[in-house]
Amino acid sequence: MRLLGADDVREKLGSKLVPERSKSMAEVSKSMAEVSMCSPGRRPREVGLLGGGIIGGGWAARFLLNGVDVRLYDPAPGAVERMQETLSSARRAYRRLTQVPLPAEGALTVVTSVADAVEGVDLVQESASERLELKQRLLVAASQAAAPETLICSSTSGFRPSLLQAGVDHPERLLVAHPFNPVYLLPLVELCGGRSTTPEVLGRAAEIYRTVGMHPLVVRKEVDGFVANRMQEALWREALWLVHDDVATVEEVDDAVRYSFGLRRAVVGPFRMGGGGAAMRMFLEKWRPELTSPWTKLTDAPQYTDAFIDKLAEQTDARAEKLTAAELEENRDNALVAVLRGLRSEGYGAGETLARWEKGLLDRIPQLTDGSGPLRIATVEIPADWIDIHGHVNQGRYLELCGMGTRSLFSWIGMDAVYRSRYGSYYTRETHLSHLRELYAGERVQVLTQVLGADDKCLHIFHVLTCEGEERPAATGEQMLIHVDAASRHSGPVQGKVRERVLKLARLHADLPRPRRAGASIGLH
Repeated sequence: MRLLGADDVREKLGSKLVPERSKSMAEVSKSMAEVSMCSPGRRPREVGLLGGGIIGGGWAARFLLNGVDVRLYDPAPGAVERMQETLSSARRAYRRLTQVPLPAEGALTVVTSVADAVEGVDLVQESASERLELKQRLLVAASQAAAPETLICSSTSGFRPSLLQAGVDHPERLLVAHPFNPVYLLPLVELCGGRSTTPEVLGRAAEIYRTVGMHPLVVRKEVDGFVANRMQEALWREALWLVHDDVATVEEVDDAVRYSFGLRRAVVGPFRMGGGGAAMRMFLEKWRPELTSPWTKLTDAPQYTDAFIDKLAEQTDARAEKLTAAELEENRDNALVAVLRGLRSEGYGAGETLARWEKGLLDRIPQLTDGSGPLRIATVEIPADWIDIHGHVNQGRYLELCGMGTRSLFSWIGMDAVYRSRYGSYYTRETHLSHLRELYAGERVQVLTQVLGADDKCLHIFHVLTCEGEERPAATGEQMLIHVDAASRHSGPVQGKVRERVLKLARLHADLPRPRRAGASIGLH
């Protein structure tokens, strides 16, 4: 069998890769709607990875840390060791990114053939080098060995999926799923179907990637470089011209992005603005002269002459900040975690994806009790960024730990997103914290939550925070919650099955010893 190269396929299909059966805009819109409306879905049980480099290792980390088993094929020397380094970096980043307990880590199996990598898996992710013939060869082999219903995805950053579908079995289940480095932190994955890909396959793929905390973006039609890379490449070309023409140094160009629109774009993107279409019209009228002026080099790029490459290298060496690759990656991950957590607190952009992923993790946490004893969450390790100027955990984090106990209780009683949208939720009316000893980075904390009383509107709970291996509590938190109706936004009775489970839990916990500090007031002793 002869694999078709890029020129062969372009000649066969035309320079614009017109499909044999073009998808109508109605079909594309339908698949887009399915992607945006799809439920959290079921995580894949196992995925097969073809390639374990920077991108493949990032995929391995994202899947493994979300509890998905991984079968890895990469014959390159040292590939497994490099992937393990990426996994260690991802573990460190996730400890800082979220305090929601992660599922048990998936199992990594290193295999020696493509067939072994794809056997019995739910999804195949190819992340080989950007060489068309290599990718085609791997994808053909994968398609021949994988079950017909297995999704096959390529991480390519530029090849159109119709090129990659050449020669594969069941090409309708092959698509591009293009991520961004580091894959374990950046949530965007661009999904692009080829001439044979079905809308149903795009929807299935989007559902899978959502379960591991990603934001799927369906590209409406095939185009080289997809969406994000085309914008990124335009910025890169202009950055090269600014250095080439001695307008700015490499450090000055970096600073121009880092300290200005790079921050803004993380929140609003190029087009989001208040005021809707009228505001967009005003914006375009205001900036029309600049938008049509020759400010930039557009698609022209400077030649990579030896002199220009020397200039770039010399300016890079001259930078004040000199970091190893490992140090730079660690700093990058720390900064990305901070940005993501900040966006999560404001409910913007990638922060919404982070919050959705954490909600999915919470929903999957197994209950560690039948309700006859205090509810308990999985042990939480205190991250370094919880520490204040005095070297111990600041007060707000104690409340955050108590909040984890409250979320565990909500999960036990069945107060999910459907209930909250229809009937309402509990809100905190009063909180009393007792700090019994300081908490430090690296300590592992268990939260036990006991119901002290409940009626149709109020819920009285008590949290005990204990360090692993200790009996004496490090802190306690007592809270009175009140149920607020979703429609009226005033206090109202808890409803249905949630009411039944709340009252059942209160009856079970009534037989437990009352915590010694419950009801304690502040005073001088």
